Amino acid sequence: MACFVVPAAEAVVTTIVTKVVKSKEKKENTSSEKKVPFSHKLSWLNTMLWGGSALLAFEHVWHGEVVPWFPFLTAMSTPESASEMFHEMATNGVFMALLVTAVWGVMVGVSSVLEKKTEGETSGENA
Repeated sequence: MACFVVPAAEAVVTTIVTKVVKSKEKKENTSSEKKVPFSHKLSWLNTMLWGGSALLAFEHVWHGEVVPWFPFLTAMSTPESASEMFHEMATNGVFMALLVTAVWGVMVGVSSVLEKKTEGETSGENA
């Protein structure tokens, strides 16, 4: 029904955070050739969240659960269906957002390990 709203809301927040972090990185100018900036890593999360939310929204439009007239979500037409929609958002939507964030966390972890490995090989070459 509206489970895509939760990852989309997280995507809005992380987009704002990415812009703030990117501006701080530019001010500090702490660019390392071997390290991926954190703002770039956050953009991975944004891409995953926005893409998943768009795909889910399209799927809900396809099945007629999202319509181009008010209240836009067919589940908002009655209080009973609205209650069911909020329950779905609280369960499925939150689970999807957390799962995407966890996968991103693994990606960042692997990236950090690879950066340290590359840094160690580079310092070993210079010795």
